Amino acid sequence: MSNFDPKQFCRRLTTKPGVYRMLDEKGSVIYVGKAKNLKNRVSSYFQSSKQHSPKIRSMVRRIAAIEVTITHTEKEALILENNLIKELRPRYNIVLRDDKSYPWIYLSSDQIWPRLMFHRGARKGKGEYFGPYPSAGSVRKTLNLLQKIFQIRQCEDSVFQNRSRPCLQYQINRCSAPCVGFINEENYRQDVEYARLFLKGRNQDVINILADKMEEASSRLDFESAAHYRDQINALQLVQQKQYISSGNRDVDIVACELREGVGCVTLFFIRGGHNLGNKTFFPAHTRESSEEEMLTAFITQYYLSNRRERDLPASIFLSHQLEDRELIAQVLENYCGHKVEIRTEVRGEHARWLEMARQNVSLTLAQRLSATGSQIKRNAALSETLGMETAIKRIECFDISHSHGESTVASCVVFNQEGALKSEYRRFNIKGITPGDDYAAMHQALERRYARLQKEERKLPELLLIDGGKGQVAQAVQVMENLGLSEVTIIGVAKGPGRKAGLETLVLSDGHATISLSADDPALHLIQQIRDEAHRFAITGHRRQRDKKRGVSPLENIEGIGQKRRQNLIRHFGGLQGVAKAGVRDLTQVTGISKQLAEKIYQAFHE
Repeated sequence: MSNFDPKQFCRRLTTKPGVYRMLDEKGSVIYVGKAKNLKNRVSSYFQSSKQHSPKIRSMVRRIAAIEVTITHTEKEALILENNLIKELRPRYNIVLRDDKSYPWIYLSSDQIWPRLMFHRGARKGKGEYFGPYPSAGSVRKTLNLLQKIFQIRQCEDSVFQNRSRPCLQYQINRCSAPCVGFINEENYRQDVEYARLFLKGRNQDVINILADKMEEASSRLDFESAAHYRDQINALQLVQQKQYISSGNRDVDIVACELREGVGCVTLFFIRGGHNLGNKTFFPAHTRESSEEEMLTAFITQYYLSNRRERDLPASIFLSHQLEDRELIAQVLENYCGHKVEIRTEVRGEHARWLEMARQNVSLTLAQRLSATGSQIKRNAALSETLGMETAIKRIECFDISHSHGESTVASCVVFNQEGALKSEYRRFNIKGITPGDDYAAMHQALERRYARLQKEERKLPELLLIDGGKGQVAQAVQVMENLGLSEVTIIGVAKGPGRKAGLETLVLSDGHATISLSADDPALHLIQQIRDEAHRFAITGHRRQRDKKRGVSPLENIEGIGQKRRQNLIRHFGGLQGVAKAGVRDLTQVTGISKQLAEKIYQAFHE
């Protein structure tokens, strides 16, 4: 690869459309791009470097080879480029971190008494799906509103079919209790239809229908029904007043982006049936030295061409910035979703107001992010100064141990950089083969497993290693790091103060003797407390999960030679597990299939 000659390579390149992959000396893909004309596009990287941004110049210096894939059309190239970026996540491509499915509201249609429910995943059930919603919270908020206004059931079918009296939802006026016949089928279906119209954005149609019914009930002196319709109308009108997006029944996505200080932010608003379902914010990776147009192009292709069945492309997408390949992207999206997709940036009237709302939101969100990041950097700098480290701390790892009197010991490792927590790099270690309750041995095992692997895989090491504990735990960390030849990592123990009170912590240095006490308002201490508390939370969550899993298993299942039939014989003979635990060896041998040897194993399992 080191003999790569770009001029010679470009001279032989085809002029057809396709995708190119740039590789470094290790053979790793560092950039993926598409081209209408491969020869022209790839050659442009090796022309005068003055035309390129610092990011492109840095990338070109690392190119050791280029691979190309020819496609029939530019559309195919766009799709292939998106798939490769998602799979390879190259360091010089803008990458969208969004692999979660989106929630919907599902209204069943194959039941006498239809049900409204929260749904996530493939949409295969008979009925209608409304969404997608940006978060589970926005779905539950809408379902809660529908319960109050239309009282449609949301309970599981197994619960619904076995009710003999109304549940609490009926008592708090959130369900009309169809399970016990408190509403007839016709009226229930009517309420279901109102809910369906509401979810489609036809609020005014529902209000008009309910107004007619209210007048009709009043004319026949049925004031109780008229009051019920009046309350429903008032609730719907209140919803309309709260909706910022209120005109028309259109399905629209509004996408705005902003790039500041190398950090990119994209905000996506979901408008369905004229209803503002809420928004979701993204912070794509690798945006430094990119333009807002580049970031938005990467977002649109990666977001809408991934999990498209779950995302249900709207008819219109309004953008805050122009896209160079806007028409091409629109054509590809149309082929994917089967209907016309309009991508616009120049809008007027109500649509312009929507875009301005999105721009204001993305600007505010990015400002908050930069403020938090700036605070984190300041705390990192304060900690570096406190510890006398010459360079800024770019990576901190912290370990903690959690157990219940030695049971189900779990060690946690949390990772922080200058921007905050790196949750994707958190790790837990189930500790085995030590004396129960030996925190020193547990810490030694966790550290050894962690850093032996990082060293073997040549992965990034921390500049600072925090240990939740005092001199003993720090001594274990020093021993492990010396054995692995990783003495360049600074090790600090975080010893709890009197009464375990926050703000009184003492930092134990790696020599085990020197300590540092910080004032309660020191930003360096605040950072240490944040990281230590996160390690503790992560450890105790893992411990509780392991403990509950272990306690849910019968001790008999871990005894060699005791299968399902013998377990059943033991339980039946002694009337339960407590009886087995109290039995002696001689008593156990009275059970069919239990020899003296097995009886001794069983006795030991319950009495060790």
